[in-house]
Amino acid sequence: MFKTILFDLDGTLLPMELEEFVHAYFHALTSYLHDLISPKKLLHYLDLATNEMIQNNGKQTNEEVFHSTFFNLLNEDPSVYMERFDQFYTKEFPKIQSTVGFSPIMKKSVQTLKNKGYELVIATNPLFPRLAIEHRIHWAGLQPKDFIHITSYETCHFSKPHINFFKEVLENIQRNPQDCLMVGNDVQEDLVANQTGIKTFLITDHLIHRSEEKITTNFKGTYEDFYDFAKNLPVVM
Repeated sequence: MFKTILFDLDGTLLPMELEEFVHAYFHALTSYLHDLISPKKLLHYLDLATNEMIQNNGKQTNEEVFHSTFFNLLNEDPSVYMERFDQFYTKEFPKIQSTVGFSPIMKKSVQTLKNKGYELVIATNPLFPRLAIEHRIHWAGLQPKDFIHITSYETCHFSKPHINFFKEVLENIQRNPQDCLMVGNDVQEDLVANQTGIKTFLITDHLIHRSEEKITTNFKGTYEDFYDFAKNLPVVM
């Protein structure tokens, strides 16, 4: 059975409507940087840089890809922008917590699995800095120390839905795919883990499914169903 549980974050451990969250995030970021760059130009450059991270072939980290793309487009001194980005994630990003929810049942699920001896991993799409991901972990009522590994753009060389994203996670945690379960709410981004041999549990709350393709997953259910699933898993010896 499983020894390690991989969790998506947005929409899985942290209830949210993705479009609402992204809108609030971009509004906050463009407002914070409006004296340096127009909102329209910033959004365009962010979109291009994010797409480059999604297409990352593994030669650089996502952070390196983002910086290379964004600052080449900007053609300005990056140091001023880097400082402002850091300030934004420290001071302003926490304010958009109001756009997301909180799931006591998923928090209980994590604690149940931890008490049973399972290793826990945050396997979120690594398009954000570590600080922004840690903020969202806290919003879910959890602590970064609850997890043996957290994906972020500083360390990852691939993004979802690239199968190599999951292969890199397995390499970093030094675990076999058959010992792992991926829990997520995104059909295209999370269920690709099946192709590595990792079993999957599709969370149907805040489900994201971008096509009419048949859903193939080992397990499926609501937040409450996953809690029941976690309670019924054996203690890890």
